[in-house]
Amino acid sequence: MQTSHPSSSEAAPHPGVRPACLITGAGARIGREIAKAMSEAGWDIAIHYRQSAGPAQALAGELSQPGRQAKCFQSDLESEAAVCDLFERAHRAFPALSCVVNNASEFEFDRPEHVRAESLSRHFQANLVTPVILTRCLHDALAPMHQKGADPIGVVIHLLDQKLANPNPDFFSYTLSKAALLEATRLCASALAPVLRVVAVAPGITLPSADQTEAEFQQAHQMTPLGASSRPKEIADAVVWLSRARAVTGTMLLVDGGQHLAAHPRDVMMMIRS
Repeated sequence: MQTSHPSSSEAAPHPGVRPACLITGAGARIGREIAKAMSEAGWDIAIHYRQSAGPAQALAGELSQPGRQAKCFQSDLESEAAVCDLFERAHRAFPALSCVVNNASEFEFDRPEHVRAESLSRHFQANLVTPVILTRCLHDALAPMHQKGADPIGVVIHLLDQKLANPNPDFFSYTLSKAALLEATRLCASALAPVLRVVAVAPGITLPSADQTEAEFQQAHQMTPLGASSRPKEIADAVVWLSRARAVTGTMLLVDGGQHLAAHPRDVMMMIRS
């Protein structure tokens, strides 16, 4: 049976105005696919990038069409001030900003045996501090409308990881920071309703990462009950659905081909190499 969902414009805090979405790390890889899907679904796009200016600007040109807008915003996101400044610039450019997709992420290998404070701090800044501060910024921007009697519902969508369902010690700092963001998803969803919904998507092996070879990626990608893990378009489709799913908050949607159902003592990348 088919169910209908409100369009992005119907769910926006500015009725009749095309709503806008800020996507971190949107210049390449999964972020680029999410930006394209959200634009097609009815959102104007604030494209954040750190270093990939060329790809980000090319994407903005591709998405900017009659009736649609996309603009680029550079930020290193290395401090609270930088994060707030990014949000303020995006909000000035798109007053109907009502969605943030926290896609940018730090992902480097370490384990508890040799973890360092610098690695922990770097992962927590990118994978926890930045998403939480952007969540607060969006709430602060929309809360005055709620206080005036309007019914704005903004949405924050975090990109997490299926390994949170079956954690292992590989990529230790990364895993800890994403686990903290999952808990922040629940806490913020409770505290910031009804102004915001806060949700998360947990992909599986989706694209080659770190120093993974194409052959290693293909083998890892197939190590799921469904014979294939997530693909970029499937993650983007999940983000679009969550952006419209007004009854969904405080939860994580696993999009991984069932990868989370198979517990492993090590990350699949390490298992293949050993």
